[in-house]
Amino acid sequence: MTHMDRRQFLAGSTAAAIAMGTVKARAADSTGITTTEIKIGCTSPQSGPVSAYGVQARCQAAFFKMINDRGGIAGRKINFIYYDDGFNPSKTVEQTRKLVESDEVAMLFNNLGTAPNSAIVKYLNSKKIPHIFISVNGDKWSDYKTHPWTMGFAPSARTEGAIFVKHMLAEKPDAKFAVLYQNDDFGKDFVLGAQDALGDRHNTQLTMVSHETSDPTIDSQILKLRATAPDALISGTTAKFTAQAIRKVAETGWKTRHYITGGSSSYAGTIGPAGPENAVDVISSAYLKDVAGPAWKDDQGMMDFLAFMQKYFSEGNKDDFYNLYAYTSASALIKVLEQCGNNLTRENIMAQATNLKDVVVPTLLPGILVNTSPTNYRPLTQVQLQKWDGKAWVRFGKILGA
Repeated sequence: MTHMDRRQFLAGSTAAAIAMGTVKARAADSTGITTTEIKIGCTSPQSGPVSAYGVQARCQAAFFKMINDRGGIAGRKINFIYYDDGFNPSKTVEQTRKLVESDEVAMLFNNLGTAPNSAIVKYLNSKKIPHIFISVNGDKWSDYKTHPWTMGFAPSARTEGAIFVKHMLAEKPDAKFAVLYQNDDFGKDFVLGAQDALGDRHNTQLTMVSHETSDPTIDSQILKLRATAPDALISGTTAKFTAQAIRKVAETGWKTRHYITGGSSSYAGTIGPAGPENAVDVISSAYLKDVAGPAWKDDQGMMDFLAFMQKYFSEGNKDDFYNLYAYTSASALIKVLEQCGNNLTRENIMAQATNLKDVVVPTLLPGILVNTSPTNYRPLTQVQLQKWDGKAWVRFGKILGA
């Protein structure tokens, strides 16, 4: 038999086998999913420098218990497994491998932090494991071409930074800006957002100073930025350092417009430690309803959230932003799983996560909807500004889009 004859023989044999049904397409990956269970994994900083965020995983564990008590998803109970990574990327890798290779979870959900997620994104994408609604603000997580199995949830820091600058420029077109930023992708997105909004003017109207997550304080950075006499300060960093920035600005008597990220607007994580009186007139962004806001006293979405907190997570602080965020992102995940119907595989979970159309989550501000597509990995792109009045956050202005 010649080489060509052999090729034709093999091709014909394969075609015949397919016609007879003896060759089957590769089965969809249903790892972590049985007729009774869906395993979902997460790494979370239950200890370490940003342990305040660790409450999110604990709140979500309680949320999934509530879902299970209601019958679960397509008759399956959610088994939510989370491990402490201490916000240490090497520990995140170790714990993620445990979740994937030992626990055999179907997917990763709401893993927290830029550096921790950066340490595992290639590993999870190489294995085609859904890594969705991760708790980060970096714009790089919308890059569907580089990591098609990974998706963020909250509005990106780059969008938020641009909105802050545009808000100030509307009042003072020649305003000068100072940006304190965490030296990672998250913090750098605030710089990029400010540059986006300023355009060519960023060379003369923008000063940036970075800090490391290992720094004990950012006092010296605040003093350096103050010396540039900016009209506005943007703190593009996490809760611990945002609290320090608010406190230092107050201690030095610096009168400047101060913008802080929505992810660091929690009373428990930022405003309380900074001193509520020190945060007066600080501006942040919001996409969630305010638990303490009188406008939502009779709102069904907020009443449902409060009932959940009382029954399933009574040890948690109902006024803590992180708990409301955890509840909201978990609610969005339930929408994804419900859209899967009875076709619960890794492939279909990712397909449905990238096919959300004007989804209403009752704890989001009115007009803010969840939208995704195979080429849109930014579920939320809208915010509203809010100002701390000494006792509560007060929203103002219109819903602002990316």
